[in-house]
Amino acid sequence: MDALDKNETRDGYFCGLWGGAEPHNCTRSYWHGWKNGAVDGGYAQMDASQIALAREYAEFRLHGLQH
Repeated sequence: MDALDKNETRDGYFCGLWGGAEPHNCTRSYWHGWKNGAVDGGYAQMDASQIALAREYAEFRLHGLQH
C-alpha cells in the first residue's frame, strides 16, 4: 500500500467515485484508487480480495502503532 503513488490513487479514486469506466492499461495505483472509488460510489461491490486487503492493512496499521 505504501508503494502506491498517492496522486495516481487519488485520480483513480475520483474516476471510480464518479462512475468512470473500469480502466485498462493503467498503473496499479490508479486501478486501486478506481476500484475503491467505484465501491464507495455504489458502482461496484467490494470483492473478497478487497475485504482481505482492508483487514490485513488495518491489522498491520494497528500493530505497527502499538509497537
